[in-house]
Amino acid sequence: MMNILLTADTATKASEWMFGSGNLYSDILVLVLILVMIALIATALVVHRAFKAIIKVTMPELALEEQAKKKKKTDWNAIWSKLLSLRPLEEEKDMEIDHEYDGIKELNNPIPIWFNALFYATITFGVVYLFSYHVFGWGLNQDDEYKVEMAKAEAAKAAYLAQAANLIDESTIEVDESGVMASAGKAIFMANCAVCHGNSGEGGIGPNLTDRNWLHGGEIKDIFTVVKYGVPDKGMVPWEQTLSPAQIAEVSNYIFTLRDTKPANPKEPQGTEVEYESASSKVEQDSTATSETL
Repeated sequence: MMNILLTADTATKASEWMFGSGNLYSDILVLVLILVMIALIATALVVHRAFKAIIKVTMPELALEEQAKKKKKTDWNAIWSKLLSLRPLEEEKDMEIDHEYDGIKELNNPIPIWFNALFYATITFGVVYLFSYHVFGWGLNQDDEYKVEMAKAEAAKAAYLAQAANLIDESTIEVDESGVMASAGKAIFMANCAVCHGNSGEGGIGPNLTDRNWLHGGEIKDIFTVVKYGVPDKGMVPWEQTLSPAQIAEVSNYIFTLRDTKPANPKEPQGTEVEYESASSKVEQDSTATSETL
C-alpha cells in the first residue's frame, strides 16, 4: 500500500514539472531548460566546425586523410544515378540527336538499368514457368489446382458432415431421401434391434414396425425419440448411451423405410393407426394434379 502511495505521489510531482501543467513557474522553467539545451547543441556544432577548420589549417595531412576515408565510403548518390541512368547537365550536348523541331531538341537518353533488369527478369521468369508447368510438369496447372482444391473441399465437407451428424436430435432429424442413411442403418438394426423386432421388422418381443399402427408415433421424429430415450415401461431400452446421434438417425431412417413392406408372419397391430404426414401430403398432391388435369 505504501508503495502505491509513493508511486502516486511521485507521478503527481512529475506531472507538476511537465510543460503545460498549468503552473506558470514550472512552464517557464521547462521552457528555459529547453532553450538552454538547444543553445548547448548549437554551441557544440560551432565548436566542432571550428576544430575542423583548425585541423585543416594546422594539420593538412590529417585533413587529407579524413577526405580519403570519406571517398572510400559508398557513394550512394553515384549508385542511384547509375541505377536510373542519370547524366549530368554538362553531358547534355553529347546526347543530342541531330534534328530539332521549333527549337526543341531530342536527347538520346539510355534506358535505365532497373528497367532492363526488370525486362530480362520477366523473360527469365517466363522461360522457367514454361518449362516448370508445361514441359516437365513440376508445378500444378489450373486443372490440377482445381482438382486439388475440390479434393480439399470434399474432405472438409466430409469432416463437417461427420461433425454435423452428431448434432442431430429429435427436433432436427429429417428423412434422408437419398437412402444413404437408411442403408447404413440396416446394419445397426440387424445388430441391435432385430432380436426384438425381427429381421424384417415384422415384430417379436417388440411391436411390428411395418404396419401403420404405432404406440408412440410413426414419423421420423417419433422414431428417433423412441430409439434415443427408449420406453422403459415397455422394455425398450434407451440407446443414446450406446449409439451416437448419427447412428440413431441412420437406424431411424431404416425403420422409416420398413413401413408397408408386408413381411411374412407379421405380428398383430398394436397401438393406434397413424396416417403418415408424407402419405397424406402425397394424396393431396395427387388429388391436386387430378383436378388440374380435369
